[in-house]
Amino acid sequence: MIRYFNRFFQTLILAASTILMGCAQPVDSIRPNFIIFIADDISWDDFGCYGNEIVQTPNIDRIASEGLKFTNVYLTTSSCSPSRVSIMTGRYPHNTGAAELHTEPTFDFPTIAGELKENGYYTGQAGKWHMGNKIKSGFDVVQESRNENGDGGEELWISTLRNRDKNKPFFFWYASYDAHRIWGPNEFSSTHNPNDIVPPITLVNSSSTKLDLAKYYDEVKRFDHFIGRVEEELKDQHILDNTVIIIMADNGRPFPRDKTRVYDSGIKTPFVVKWPNGMLHKNIVCNSLISAIDIAPTILDMANISSPPSFQGQSFKTIFKHPEKSIRQYVFAEHNWHDYEAHERMVRDSEYLYILNSRPQFANQGPVDAVVSPSFKELAQNRANGALTPSQTDIFLSPRPAEELFDCKKDSLQLKNLIAENDYKHIRTKLKNVLNKWVKETGDNIPKELTKDWYDRTSGKKIKENVNIRGEMPGTKNNAGNINKQEGF
Repeated sequence: MIRYFNRFFQTLILAASTILMGCAQPVDSIRPNFIIFIADDISWDDFGCYGNEIVQTPNIDRIASEGLKFTNVYLTTSSCSPSRVSIMTGRYPHNTGAAELHTEPTFDFPTIAGELKENGYYTGQAGKWHMGNKIKSGFDVVQESRNENGDGGEELWISTLRNRDKNKPFFFWYASYDAHRIWGPNEFSSTHNPNDIVPPITLVNSSSTKLDLAKYYDEVKRFDHFIGRVEEELKDQHILDNTVIIIMADNGRPFPRDKTRVYDSGIKTPFVVKWPNGMLHKNIVCNSLISAIDIAPTILDMANISSPPSFQGQSFKTIFKHPEKSIRQYVFAEHNWHDYEAHERMVRDSEYLYILNSRPQFANQGPVDAVVSPSFKELAQNRANGALTPSQTDIFLSPRPAEELFDCKKDSLQLKNLIAENDYKHIRTKLKNVLNKWVKETGDNIPKELTKDWYDRTSGKKIKENVNIRGEMPGTKNNAGNINKQEGF
């Protein structure tokens, strides 16, 4: 009840301020619009503005030069549906009840869309949904039909923008299928030349892997293309300056050692924001640590709306005018079931990344779409021939280390595990204590019976006796869905 009285008085104060300033426009006209462009399966460094010299992303690169580029934004999981739910609810996956792939929240948690709608915004979605039914109540329109959204998921973006209620500010969740496998053929196929590509050292430098990456880049370009079209529409409607544009992804690229993994290649997202009316400068880079759970409270803060108690993140609105500021010391992430049994927890500060793996007996090869990819098959063939490098061997390790520690400034790809080195024991102790504190305060746990593998880890074939059988969801035993704010991080 107090929350709604606060909002009532908040609205009265805003209206009175508008009148006193002599503004003839409605109050809503000064509230920013929001569009989140969220890609499916794109790693943080696969846009040109993040240093990729091959991929063609001219619109995103230009928007970054006109706005703010974040270099240290971390998702809470590298798995699409739990990642999207986490962003929308401002909660860690185990605190939503939707910690595993293809699950939905246990409660009707407040969401970005729902809070904005309740405060006078028009809210719409077009493209990939993947968040279950409970979150839909926050949207005026949900358009999740694959046929209507088109091959890449972007076909309804323009029409949704044109057909909105123009008497209200808006929030749109534009979610592409790009760059999820399977790729092409489409009008963007063969845009990138495989011969120009040098694969990361975690993959084999072969023609089949290069072609695999080239097709992936083609889909990234399509995502970029439609962002450019939406921005042109915003200009035509004379609302670009008052629209906050956010460009990000839900998890890393669908290649071995990337998607589902809690290394930077899987858990770190590109994050570009353009807010013409709210930023002092253009072409700014922010290196501060940001968690995906911070996005929800930040958007509400931009709209002058108080966050509900269920949001576990914190607003970074201040960074738009002071990009040198920091709002947190640590970010946390989790790897739960995504085709295969898993339970990893990660904490990262500005220099080091620590991983605790409660299922070290299993190889960590990535999701099934990566396992059946040409890149994985090339790795498997080289392994059979005894030709893998140590960095390429990682996905096949079984057992794996139960703990991993990386110096991210010296080792940006997280290839050298320092857990056994004496010089880093104090770092290990510090980060493990921080992680254990987070686990306790957020109600996380390690269930005895996790969801088992639904697919073979080498071939990707279904294990019929396991498919559609769920184990215990992390956090359930501790009623993590009822735990809200976590402090001290």
